[in-house]
Amino acid sequence: MNLKNNVVLISGAAGRIGLACTELVLKSGGKVILGDVNIKPLKGLLTKYKNNLILKRMDVNQTKNLDKLINLGLKKFGKITSSVHCSYPLLKSVAKKKFEQKTLQDISRRMSNELGGSIIFSQRMLRTFVKQKKGNIILISSIMGSNAPKFEHYTGTNMSSSIEYHAIKAGVISITKYLAKYCKNKNIRVNCISPGGIKDNQPKSFQKKYRRSCNTKGLLDAKDLKSTLFYLLSDDTQYLTGQNIIIDDGWSL
Repeated sequence: MNLKNNVVLISGAAGRIGLACTELVLKSGGKVILGDVNIKPLKGLLTKYKNNLILKRMDVNQTKNLDKLINLGLKKFGKITSSVHCSYPLLKSVAKKKFEQKTLQDISRRMSNELGGSIIFSQRMLRTFVKQKKGNIILISSIMGSNAPKFEHYTGTNMSSSIEYHAIKAGVISITKYLAKYCKNKNIRVNCISPGGIKDNQPKSFQKKYRRSCNTKGLLDAKDLKSTLFYLLSDDTQYLTGQNIIIDDGWSL
């Protein structure tokens, strides 16, 4: 099996999940259209996959930039078969604030950037897919979109699990279902993946506590999502839509 006939637009392609998805598609014979504000981690792919790759430094959360990227992809490859929204415009200053310190402005900014960005990404991709009479949207949520945090894991660290992050990721699951139903009879499927925690130099104490809540590994690597991404990108999921696939090594059990 391969993705030879796939043309996949990936937002936030330089992030951990975005990069894993990009490498998966290219190594499986597909073509990718990539946009990110940081393209440095992606430049090494240009030499090997130049003919199968469009790479642009841009903020895809800006609607005009996303439209430009879509048009570049259509011009070069003639179609876009799938899209994966991995962009994560995190506002660290807001995320680090304690619940008691949050302001309406803080919450509005994150909700607009992250959840609003997922909605606008889906809107622009749907325009293209409706014209093509076929398409596939994959959004990225989190186990925090369907579960309460295990606050005890954060004790003794400077980490936290912000309330607006939970609201945003729950919203991604909700809009996945909304859009899947909205696309009835349009031959467009919409699904999302909810990963568990992804390894990113978290404190050892956090990693140990997190591991005790899991079955085998604990914190995941982005590459652990590849098989699910492949499945959702393939024609094997032609009739799978509106679903939230959880990959968390049993954390949520």
